[in-house]
Amino acid sequence: MAIEVFNRREVKYMLNDDDKAALLSIIGNYMDSDPFNKDGKTYSICNLYLDTSSDELIRKSLEKPLFKEKIRLRSYGQVSLKDKVFLESKKKFNGVVNKRRTNFILQDVYKYFDDGTIPQNPFQENGKPLKMNRQVMKEIDYIMHFYELKPKVFISYDRWAFFEKNNSDFRLTIDTNIQTRRSDLRLDSPAYGEQLLQEGQWLMEAKAFKAFPLWFVRFLSERKLFKTSFSKYGTEYKNYLNKTSIKAKQTN
Repeated sequence: MAIEVFNRREVKYMLNDDDKAALLSIIGNYMDSDPFNKDGKTYSICNLYLDTSSDELIRKSLEKPLFKEKIRLRSYGQVSLKDKVFLESKKKFNGVVNKRRTNFILQDVYKYFDDGTIPQNPFQENGKPLKMNRQVMKEIDYIMHFYELKPKVFISYDRWAFFEKNNSDFRLTIDTNIQTRRSDLRLDSPAYGEQLLQEGQWLMEAKAFKAFPLWFVRFLSERKLFKTSFSKYGTEYKNYLNKTSIKAKQTN
């Protein structure tokens, strides 16, 4: 069963090919691969980020406030209209991330985006009823209406994910092939768009509520890796502003 509520600290690092290879060569000694990473291969995550007509949420986020929040719709790979997706709220206060999410069927969440209709009945997954978390949905619905949010950006990526052996508190993810677009904002469409990372770059994120394990701290020190404030949506938005500015100058 998917975890619906997360509280943790999330720290990001940018790796090169050598860093990534060094990590993967030792990670099996300390961590287990996520079940989604079958046969050592990455799995795909697709997201629709929601924002106001004036991009208020991402603009506030880039100002690095003490508190910030976002709403996104997530699927694991390309899905059909009748497949399960997750509607998520993600809040960050003083460095600690709180993520809450609930199940939806994709066609129902599209209807919700269109007219605000929240589905009342549980849907079926593998022949079993799967209910949404009503409290989480209530909180998300309040944020949706307060800001008048709508889908603004599609972001997908391929991921390796790992959990520390005998310690589910610590998790590592490594993302590649980060693609973004501002059209065709649907999760039932294929993953495509502009690449966010340069060739040979890998975005690693360490996630834990408690302290990072000693072996990982030692790895960071040996590789001289330092945390970065890189944000997928934030980087996409800054790129979007740059392209808009260039087009405006060319027009004038």
